[in-house]
Amino acid sequence: MFDRVAPRYDLLNVLMTGGYVGRWRRATTSAIDPRPGQWILDVAAGTGASSVPLARAGARVLASDPAPRMLEVGRRRHPSLDFAAADALELPFEDETFDTVTISFGLRNIADPPRALREMARVCRPGGRLVVCEFSTPTSPLLRAGHRRFVRTILPLLGRLASSDPAAYHYLADTVLDWPDQRELAALIGHNGWRNVEHRDLSGGIVAVHRATRPGPRPLATRTENHR
Repeated sequence: MFDRVAPRYDLLNVLMTGGYVGRWRRATTSAIDPRPGQWILDVAAGTGASSVPLARAGARVLASDPAPRMLEVGRRRHPSLDFAAADALELPFEDETFDTVTISFGLRNIADPPRALREMARVCRPGGRLVVCEFSTPTSPLLRAGHRRFVRTILPLLGRLASSDPAAYHYLADTVLDWPDQRELAALIGHNGWRNVEHRDLSGGIVAVHRATRPGPRPLATRTENHR
């Protein structure tokens, strides 16, 4: 499915969020706080749109995704980025490799999110950070009702008009509305290899950014400055 929508995926993200996806990505980048020397794994990175600002900040970034067409489009659009084919349930990386692991709008698309969170913890260095940006539940009842109506009606309509795979956007609507709310996701993260979980609501809770820490001491020597 993601292979079929790859050519227009980034454009549709902008259209279907009214351009807010850019704001959400900036907030996620701020939460990650990328710095020169930092080694970041971006899981389910698709075409690499979420990885670009991290690399621009000087961090070393690996954009991983299981969809070959997404990787193909990403390599063409962002030739300076490093891409890797990777299943989030079996990440092909050694233990304690990365300083930070992040995933944007991808965790709800993984068949077994708890297992994926444990895999991300496995490849993160002790004291390293997880940052998850994902659709969530609006905190206002009025916004929640309007958001639900938008997701159920407008998203599939835009999918029919602009996408090569309209069924993908019915799937999108279902996954957004069925996904756990902020507190439930925080608990899920905390039960699967992470601690010090906190979240920040964006756009009234339509999206939330969760941050957590991999248990264990921070690495010593010069790398310490890159982890703050």
